[in-house]
Amino acid sequence: MLTQERYKLILELLSQRDAVTVSELAQYTNISESTIRRDLNALDRDGRLKKVFGGAVSIRPIEGINEPAAADRDRLMIEEKEFIAKYAASLIRDDDFVYIDSGSTTLRLTGQIGNTRALFVTNGIVHAQRLISKGLRTIMLGGAVKPRNSCVIGSDGVRSLERFHFTKAFIGANGVEQDAGYTTPDSEEAVVKETAIKRSFASFVLADHTKFGKIFSVTFSPLTKCSIITDKLTNSGIADKTVIKEVSL
Repeated sequence: MLTQERYKLILELLSQRDAVTVSELAQYTNISESTIRRDLNALDRDGRLKKVFGGAVSIRPIEGINEPAAADRDRLMIEEKEFIAKYAASLIRDDDFVYIDSGSTTLRLTGQIGNTRALFVTNGIVHAQRLISKGLRTIMLGGAVKPRNSCVIGSDGVRSLERFHFTKAFIGANGVEQDAGYTTPDSEEAVVKETAIKRSFASFVLADHTKFGKIFSVTFSPLTKCSIITDKLTNSGIADKTVIKEVSL
């Protein structure tokens, strides 16, 4: 088989799965594993894939600065988000001081929290309303409001956070990628997320599997700084850099 034909088959399988192993590629192409490794090295040098230990992952284009409105995101991956939120809620104890970030999955977390004496801080307006409606002790960050997401952002929000020391933080993310880390399209939101993580003893990113492999314009944390709670792991390179709780549906 010609070299370019092998490359085409490798990229074809990778486009279907996002991540593949050397053995899977060898079986798919009927080519030896040593040849596959050489091909992966060449394709990696050309920037057509990302070679990782034991295989390769696809290179995704940067998603940029655009994101759907909060109401639109809340209608996506509903069942997966509920399972993620349910597990996250089970981590909250009566003596916790908890930060809940804005986002569609973290919003579902507020609905899963049961009776608790924990104290909650959030930058999400709807999040705060739901916590208060359940009789939970709640602090709302002060600062400029981002209308599209109904959340507090900017320097005033950051200053509000800097006086707190959280036991746990639950953070939303738009993208999760092994090299770019956790990303978001808004630089002001990114600073709030980054500050909350720094002020927390333990931080958890809540993200369904559709966020994996996506890169938005601003990184707010490397993978190693947070554990991640997800419904399905789709990118093997992520596992090398973070603690993962994969919630079965």
